[in-house]
Amino acid sequence: MKSKTDALFQPMSIGTMRVKNRIAMAPMGLHSKNPDGSFNQDAVDLYVARAKGGVGLIVTTGIACQNKLDSMRATLATAGDSYVTASKKLTDEVHKYGAKIVLQIANGAGRNRKNGFFLDNDPISSSENPNVWHPEMMHRALTTAEVQFLIQSYANGAYVAKQAGFDGVEVHALHEGYLMDQFSMECTNRRTDQYGGSLENRLRYATETVQAIKEKCGKDFPVLIRYSVKSYMKGFGLDKGALPGEKFEEFGRDLEESAKIAKILQDAGYDALDADNGTYESWYFAHPPVYMPKACNLADAQYIKQFVDIPVICAGKMDDPEIGSEAVASGSIDAISVGRALLADPEWPNKVQTENFDDIRPCIGCHAGCLERFFAGKNTSCAINPQVGMEKKYEIKPADVKKNIMVIGGGISGMEAARISALRGHKVDLYERTNSLGGVFIPASSMSFKEEDKKLIQWYVKQLKDTGVTIHMNTEVNENIIKAAKPNSIFVATGSTARKLNINSASSEKVITAVEALLETKPIGDKVVVIGGGLTGVEIGYSLTKDKGKHVEILEMLPDILQVQDLNAANKTMLQNLVLSHNIGVHTNAKVTAITSKGVQFEENGATVELDADTIITSIGYISDKSLYEAIHDCGAEVYLIGDASKVSNLMGAIWDAYEIAMAI
Repeated sequence: MKSKTDALFQPMSIGTMRVKNRIAMAPMGLHSKNPDGSFNQDAVDLYVARAKGGVGLIVTTGIACQNKLDSMRATLATAGDSYVTASKKLTDEVHKYGAKIVLQIANGAGRNRKNGFFLDNDPISSSENPNVWHPEMMHRALTTAEVQFLIQSYANGAYVAKQAGFDGVEVHALHEGYLMDQFSMECTNRRTDQYGGSLENRLRYATETVQAIKEKCGKDFPVLIRYSVKSYMKGFGLDKGALPGEKFEEFGRDLEESAKIAKILQDAGYDALDADNGTYESWYFAHPPVYMPKACNLADAQYIKQFVDIPVICAGKMDDPEIGSEAVASGSIDAISVGRALLADPEWPNKVQTENFDDIRPCIGCHAGCLERFFAGKNTSCAINPQVGMEKKYEIKPADVKKNIMVIGGGISGMEAARISALRGHKVDLYERTNSLGGVFIPASSMSFKEEDKKLIQWYVKQLKDTGVTIHMNTEVNENIIKAAKPNSIFVATGSTARKLNINSASSEKVITAVEALLETKPIGDKVVVIGGGLTGVEIGYSLTKDKGKHVEILEMLPDILQVQDLNAANKTMLQNLVLSHNIGVHTNAKVTAITSKGVQFEENGATVELDADTIITSIGYISDKSLYEAIHDCGAEVYLIGDASKVSNLMGAIWDAYEIAMAI
C-alpha cells in the first residue's frame, strides 16, 4: 500500500549527483568552525545526526571564499591540508548514512552586513546603496576588477570543497538581497560596466561564477544556487517588506523577471535552484515566523519550475509532509528543503517515512534558539531541542543512580524535566493541579496562528506516556503527598502569576488578564485596549483584529513595542508590519494613569489622553510563583526550582533550564 508521502522518498539527480530522496536540509548559519574554516566536532555531530535521521541532501552553512572584501575570520582562501583533512571526517560520516552533502560557498553580504560580523570597515555593494540596518551608512560600488576577483575566489573555494569530499557546492547567492543578489536587481544595480544595465549583464556575476567553478572543478561537479524567486519589497528599509497576500508594487524582483532569470541560470550551467523568497526588507519569507502560512514560498517556486528543466528545491515552512509530497508528486517542484524542523527533530525524515507523525517534535517558528543566537554570535541551537549543536555533550545517557523523581507542575518546563528524567531511567511521577497539561502554554497556543504550539503540547503528552511517566491530574501537592511519595528529587515547576495593574480603577469589570483573553473566559467587546506592547500583548492585539474583527489600541510605556529579549528580527519585523496592515493603534511612551468609566487614561509625550474601551486587557508581565518551593525546600529531598517558577523567561528558557537540571541528576 502506497504511503501518502511516498513521493518524498524517491531518488533524484542534481547534475551527476544521485540523491536518495527528495528531502534536503536547508542551509542555516553556524558559528561552529575551527580556525582554518573547517567544521568543528559540534558541527560534524549536528550534520551527521540529520544524515542518520534520513535526510537525502545536506546543504551546509555558508563559508566565505576570500577575506579581502566583506572579510571574515574563517574563509576558504586560507584553507590548506588541515581543512581538507577535517572536512573529510564530516563528508565521510555523512556518506555512511547514504546522504549527500554540498558546501555552501559565499562572498559577502553587501548592504545586508551587520556590525560585528566582518573584520573590515569597507562596506561594499553592487552600486552605492544604503545599509539595511543603518540606512545612513552607504556602501560603495565594487570595481570591475573586484567583481572578477570574487568570481575567481568562488572557483577556488569550490575546488577546495571538491578536494574535501563534498559532493558539490551551493553558490550563495541570488537570495535574500545578499551581495550577488544586489547585482541582479535593478533597484540595487546602477552600474555602467559589463555587470550592470541589461538583465543579462546584471546576472553576469552569477553566470560567470558557475562557469568559473565548472572550468576549475569539471563540468560534472554539481553546482546549485540559492535563489529567492520574488523579493517582496516595497522599497529600502525594514518597514518596506510586503506581506503574504498584500497588493503592492514590487521594488525588487517580480515573477515575470524571475522566470527569465531561472532560465538564464540554467543555461549558464547551474544544476539546481534552491528556491525561497524575500530580501532583508522581507526576510520573514526566507526565515518564516509563526505568523507565516505553511509552504509560504511554494506557489512562487512552482511558477519558475515551468521555465526550467533542472531541479527546483523549495524552502520555507515545508515541514508539512503532505503538502511537500503532493507538490513533488505533481512535478511542480522536485524536492523540499527543511531547515528548522530538522533542528527541532533530526529524525524528521525517518518519522515521515514510517508515518510516525505524532512523534515529530514540531518547530514552532520562534527563531529564539537558531537565527537569533546566530546573529548574536552564539552557537546555533533550538529553543525546543537543547541538544542542537551539542549532540554529544547533551546526549541523553542513563543515570548512574536511579531515583524516584517528583515533578510538581505540568507546564512545558515540568514536562521536559519529567521526559528527560524518565529517558535516563528514573521513576517519575508528575503532579498537575488542573485537568490539562501545558500550563501557560495552553492559552499561549490558543491563537489561530499557533497550531504548532498546540502540537508541541500534544507531543509532550505523548512522550510522557511513551516514557512511562505516571501523571496525577487535578492534584494539589502538599507535604502529606510528598511524604507518601518519598521522592529522592523534586522539580518544582509551578510557573508564574500575572502581574497586576496597580492604578486607580473606576470600572474594574472591564479589565481582564491576557490569559483570560486568550482562553475567552470573559467576553471581549468591540473596542479593546491592550496594556503592554510586549510579544504577548501585541500577538493578542493582532489575533483579536485578524480573527475577531475587533478595534484594538496597544499602550506601551517603552519607546517602541516588542522590546523583547531573544525576539528575532524576522518575527519582530513581520509582526510590526502586521500591526500596521491591520490598522492597530500603537501608543508608545504611554504611562497608564487610570481606568475610567469610558476606558483608559494615560500620559503620552506629556499629554493626557483617554481612549474609549469596552474591554481592557493587561499584558504587563509575570511574577515567579515560588510559594510551594519555599514551603518544601527543606523537606529532606533534593528540591529544584525550574522554569518560570525560578525565573520568568520565554519557552527556550523554560525548556533549557529543565533539560540541564534533569541531565545532571
